[in-house]
Amino acid sequence: MRWFRALAFAVIASPAGAVECRDEAYRGAGYTICEVDATHEGLRLFLRDPDTDKPLGSFTNIERLLEPQGMRLDFAMNAGMYHQDRAPVGQYVEAGQEISRVISSDGPGNFGLLPNGVFCIREGRADVVETLRYLREKPLCDYATQSGPMLVIDGALHPRFLPDSDSKYVRNGVGTSEDGARAWFVISNEPVTFHQFGSLFRDHLKTPQALYFDGNISRLYAPGIERFDGGFPMGPMVGVVGAATD
Repeated sequence: MRWFRALAFAVIASPAGAVECRDEAYRGAGYTICEVDATHEGLRLFLRDPDTDKPLGSFTNIERLLEPQGMRLDFAMNAGMYHQDRAPVGQYVEAGQEISRVISSDGPGNFGLLPNGVFCIREGRADVVETLRYLREKPLCDYATQSGPMLVIDGALHPRFLPDSDSKYVRNGVGTSEDGARAWFVISNEPVTFHQFGSLFRDHLKTPQALYFDGNISRLYAPGIERFDGGFPMGPMVGVVGAATD
């Protein structure tokens, strides 16, 4: 069940300080923002159980996967659009292996509202990269997930976002710093427009690049603030993994 507190500014660190999640109000809407230091934390993507090859689908299943390895899940969020069988739409790379190819053409729905982009995780950094630039530069991502639309491109909002739009949904996405050292994962705690959501990244978090992950199904796992969103099965998920402690 989704919820948020009466939002003054509260910061509570998750276990071992791996992720800092906070509830904030910005321009009349409430958001939960989780900040990750990509230079140190175990940031990665999850899609399928390696033993069964079935979609993991939930944060609980990620926990079950990690526990026998002596690892724990410090943070997680849905991370990209997917087909009915939960296969990723567009580029998906896990542990350096390409599972699904890049889609660079326009198309229906939010994914096809170009420009879209790719969230790329490499050793010591994480970056949101616009899709055509991603194809030109060919970064060697350990993990990558494509989604769309871009929210912020080189410091500018997506050109199709309208300030007076009446299309409002609960939305989630990610923005990254110029040097790739920090990533901000955000979920709105009430329905917002694309313009509102993109403005949060551009004007409040000051991220030069930001990418939309999804709406409606948006969910967050943040034990540091005792938030454990549930619901129907998901496709790609992003998480921070740490060593379990007694």
